[in-house]
Amino acid sequence: MDYRGLLDVTTELGYQLAMSGAETYRVEESITRIFASYGITAEVFAITNCLTVSLETDLQKPLTRMRRIGHHGTDLDSVERYNNLSRKICAEKPEPAIAAQWLQEAIGLKREFPLWIYVLGNVLGAAGFIFAYKSSVTDAFFAALCGFMVGLISYAMGKLKVNMFFSTIASAFVLGLTAYTAGALGILVNTDGVIISSLMLLVPGLLFTNALRDIIYGDTNSGINRIVQVLLIGVAIALGTGSAWNFICLFDNAPILSTPMEHGIFWEAFTTFFACCGFNILFNIHGKGGLLCALGGALTWAVFRLCETYCFDGMMSYFVAAFFAAAYSEVMARIRKY
Repeated sequence: MDYRGLLDVTTELGYQLAMSGAETYRVEESITRIFASYGITAEVFAITNCLTVSLETDLQKPLTRMRRIGHHGTDLDSVERYNNLSRKICAEKPEPAIAAQWLQEAIGLKREFPLWIYVLGNVLGAAGFIFAYKSSVTDAFFAALCGFMVGLISYAMGKLKVNMFFSTIASAFVLGLTAYTAGALGILVNTDGVIISSLMLLVPGLLFTNALRDIIYGDTNSGINRIVQVLLIGVAIALGTGSAWNFICLFDNAPILSTPMEHGIFWEAFTTFFACCGFNILFNIHGKGGLLCALGGALTWAVFRLCETYCFDGMMSYFVAAFFAAAYSEVMARIRKY
């Protein structure tokens, strides 16, 4: 057995999973399962910025490899591809050199959306949710404008590898300044709705979910690290929008009150579908899986609004909708093995 070759390929596979935004338990379990398929017991330790893999050969010689996990985003298309590769390696148990070749081929198949589609994802994500906040078509236009600017800023900051804290401050300030200016000029019906729907692009929802999942799976260190990142991003959002608010208040009173506009449940679910399509782009989801994700988001919102309107109070409606989303996701994940 080429222990060193197997150690290299499994560590690299775990590194690629981590750099794609996979949860800690997924990284550790993928590596452990591959070693187990070869009849080898390995020790794997992963946190948000480091991966260490250690094993012992049949001659009782210890081997260890460590990879530093740097700045990365969320690339669910790559997570799916590396998941499939780990299953294939476990099933076929090839020689480490062949597994390494498969891994290089998987890395070469990485797909990314071009800039204009990435910016479009931000536009859809911001404008699609605006009608859930009882806003007008004019509000949707300015939410789309805010999303456009957030997309450009995030892309530029990402290329420059600027820390997410400062990138979030810049994005939140620009979108806040745009919305508050339009509101102060009397153009917007619901300034708060424009701000909130645009901030959906910056809210670290997936990061918070992964943090809780890490803690539930017993990876407390990783969970706490992710929670700290979530709190820092929350502070950055507050600093950016708060600075924009104070800047506008130097010239005029920033608007607070809004005039609600009622929209039908079907229309809100329809626009939510497109908002979720925008987030599919931001999370780099390709193919029919993205449509299923967007459909799940639209159906979840419809369930929430139906429960809120006809059945339960707000808290219970949130619970039922969240339960539906979790069940839908679990069923689709098992059907598609993604």
